[in-house]
Amino acid sequence: MWSAIRPDQARALTDARLQVHHAAQFATALAISYLQARDDDSHTNLQWTDSLGALVSNAVQLDSSTVRVGLRIADLSLLVVDAKGRAVATRPLTGHTIADAQKWLAGELQLAGLDPARLTLKRHFEIPPHAVGRGVPFDTSHAGQFVQLAHWFSNGASVLGELAVATTGASEVRCWPHHFDIATLITVGPGKSTGAGLEPGDAYYDEPYFYVNAHPEPSREKLTAPLDGGGAWHTREWVGAVLPGSRFAGDDSAQALQARKFLDSAVAACRGLLTS
Repeated sequence: MWSAIRPDQARALTDARLQVHHAAQFATALAISYLQARDDDSHTNLQWTDSLGALVSNAVQLDSSTVRVGLRIADLSLLVVDAKGRAVATRPLTGHTIADAQKWLAGELQLAGLDPARLTLKRHFEIPPHAVGRGVPFDTSHAGQFVQLAHWFSNGASVLGELAVATTGASEVRCWPHHFDIATLITVGPGKSTGAGLEPGDAYYDEPYFYVNAHPEPSREKLTAPLDGGGAWHTREWVGAVLPGSRFAGDDSAQALQARKFLDSAVAACRGLLTS
């Protein structure tokens, strides 16, 4: 189900997005600390769980249950999630530092049956800097920005999930904690794939945007296929189709259709580039 987004606010979510990116590393920390590493880093990825409004880690197996860690974006709260998908412990992060949250999470994981000494926030990738990474408390005083960001992740998971179900060779939709996009990877053929996702903002577009790319990267002169939904071809440093959030219709009843039309046309175009 699509949640109405505000295109006029798409370029005002930077601070919220960076805080959420840092806070989501607690969920990834569970995987890094307690799960066996995988070559493709998939043990660190996160799943959008609509019932919780949260990005949730992969599960760590206990003696007779499991435990996961999630981040509820709308109010920036850490969650400890049980095997039934229930949030059994909640910690709002606003006014607290990363060190505060680590101490709280270690205590909750100990109660769940894990060794708290193994919990580490060390990671093998970099994320964009923010003051919270230097010990400044999280701040959700601009609450509407976090709600909007939650809507973007929810909508991304929804329309990308529909695309994945309908597309042969598509992977499950997951959020990757380094680039922080939520995406599916579609295998087109041996050594050929197209990725479709939602990026909440980065150095290329300081706003949420849907994208579709192709591997191997096609030559720029072949980017002639029209794109629906207001999408355009991106060629700076990487090649792909994009639909920035600020280009969405103001009418929320048209937004979901716009996203679907863009994704369908962009996936078809990228498939064509890979198979022609």
